[in-house]
Amino acid sequence: MNSTTIEILEKLEKTADEFWNVSHQTGNFISMLIKATGAKNVLELGTSNGYSGLWISDALQYTNGHLTTLEFWEKRQCLARDYIAKCGLSDYVTFKIGQAYDIITTELQNEQYDLVFIDANKQEYIKFFEAVHPLLKKGGIILADNITSHAQKVQPFVEAISNHSEYQVQILDLPDGLLMAYKL
Repeated sequence: MNSTTIEILEKLEKTADEFWNVSHQTGNFISMLIKATGAKNVLELGTSNGYSGLWISDALQYTNGHLTTLEFWEKRQCLARDYIAKCGLSDYVTFKIGQAYDIITTELQNEQYDLVFIDANKQEYIKFFEAVHPLLKKGGIILADNITSHAQKVQPFVEAISNHSEYQVQILDLPDGLLMAYKL
């Protein structure tokens, strides 16, 4: 990770509450997981200001992979684009603006992903799961943030993926709770 990326991550950590960013620990875990698994094609639902996208795209630089990140709010995505560019990671990221579910079901239907990171509208996690399940490769991983901090809102998703015969699931004790599901 270059010094500019570290500097911007530290700056963004100060705005975590305003932009609902993942914790430093969660970002670091996702980065390590991408490197350890050699993930190349990653989908992120919820760009926000680009904090998690910086962790992901930096790791994808290591694996020579690519991130597609979806965001509803154009102002947030503009911030993310700027930070990603300042860190020299633009070649590793495709930004898409709009409703995540709509983009997944219309524009991304022919894609296959090694890893999907869900951190958008908590009440729609179940819809997102149903949409990305066919796009996730066997041996791929779904990560979902805010599993303990928004437990009631994400409960239908947690139950569905935990009871799905094609997934092995674990909730990790990271800030806000991170669900990790391995597609068998």
